[in-house]
Amino acid sequence: MNSLQTFRALTLAVAVGSFCAAGLTSTPARAGASILVEADSGKVLRAENASYPWYPASVTKLMTLYLTLRALKEHRIAPDTLFTVSRNAAAQAPSKMGFPPGTQVTVDNAIKMVMVHSANDMAVLLAEGVDGSIENFADDMTRTAHALGMTESNFVNPNGLPADGQITSARDLAILARALIRDFPEYQAYWHIPAIKFGKRVMRNTNSLIGRYPGIDGMKTGFICASGFNLVATATRHGRHLIAVVLGAPSSAARAVKAAELLESGFNQKPLSWLLPALGSVEGLAPIQATPPNLHEQICGPHRKRPPAEEEEASGSDDTGEPGTSFAALLSSLREPASKGAALLSDQGPVTPIVVYTGPTRTPAQIAKLGAIEETGSHQKKKNKGEAAKHGEERTAKRSEDKPTAAHSASGQAGGERAADGKAKDGRKAQGHAGWNPLSTSALAATPPAELKTKAASDTPKKKHKQKAESKPPASQ
Repeated sequence: MNSLQTFRALTLAVAVGSFCAAGLTSTPARAGASILVEADSGKVLRAENASYPWYPASVTKLMTLYLTLRALKEHRIAPDTLFTVSRNAAAQAPSKMGFPPGTQVTVDNAIKMVMVHSANDMAVLLAEGVDGSIENFADDMTRTAHALGMTESNFVNPNGLPADGQITSARDLAILARALIRDFPEYQAYWHIPAIKFGKRVMRNTNSLIGRYPGIDGMKTGFICASGFNLVATATRHGRHLIAVVLGAPSSAARAVKAAELLESGFNQKPLSWLLPALGSVEGLAPIQATPPNLHEQICGPHRKRPPAEEEEASGSDDTGEPGTSFAALLSSLREPASKGAALLSDQGPVTPIVVYTGPTRTPAQIAKLGAIEETGSHQKKKNKGEAAKHGEERTAKRSEDKPTAAHSASGQAGGERAADGKAKDGRKAQGHAGWNPLSTSALAATPPAELKTKAASDTPKKKHKQKAESKPPASQ
């Protein structure tokens, strides 16, 4: 074979590979879907099943963000506008903040909770606040999507919880990410946030690329059993802005590595990349008429040791924001030699979370004061526990030295139980009062109303007749 034949064979092989990568493979459920696009030009650099219909899961919230930012830009609402949590919003399945109906949250804080913690209740709060109802907002979402060129997308809710009519594609999500970057540059900080802090709870962004992949800007993750693990990620290096979309990954770690590999391939194009046939613009990719694959059995089937969850990337964080067991396990899995592209990600240690809260907008000084009160209360609680333990040890030692009679012991024990019971009741009263203090941002996060009700029932002295068991909250979807 001469050099010309070799060149033709190479060109043909590259063309065939690119043809398959353009979204025409026949096993989307097994292969997933992905696309890599230049944010500025819309040029498609890589694609696989990019036009195949898919369940979006929580990446739906990018469209919720788009409509909310448009309302802000048109001055129909403001960042400090207060929306009230409805019963419908409070009833949403996790992930959520868990605020009771009637709680007021500013638009600014609700957006942060949606983008970092993927809070389903806050997505409904924004939908009802902007358009009056979920139905009106969903119609607005679909109408706006089609206007942007997202011809394969249809929305029925603002948070991406399972629904047959909730459909998009990797192509459409890349178009949406471009629109957010292009239309709302002044609000881009909303998809850059690494973590939020509500009271004493620190919640890391479910997008594990933030702070761990060089140049990452942010965007949004998503997961339901039917869709697998989804991710829209953007990154900038040397003035070049790229968008990567990954749909149907088998785990949160896999989607992070896949997105990092896509972005890296775009930032480090091969010398012969000019030989690759042009894939055109993202809007030019032809839609595929098909039913979205349902990955429920593959992702959440009985072969899984434990049910996967969207927030598994952010779980395990303690009050200081240090990564806990679950997060450390994720990072460990990303570093395994067998994980292709794992070396692209690194752990940059603790993050500085942005404080969020309920109620009207607070000044920086008020937020700092609130944080100081919470820290002082936490330290005082630890100090009281230490002193109580010390006194308990002293009392135990004294009792062993005195060796009281059985009668005296019984009398003393009864008196001690009565005293302890009185203290416990006082403590419960104080805890209940603090739990409903409207000035405490940690109260609602630490003890949702349903849990307070259950706890109060369990603290009531037992009676001779049987009590009716309270119903359990719905399981996470």
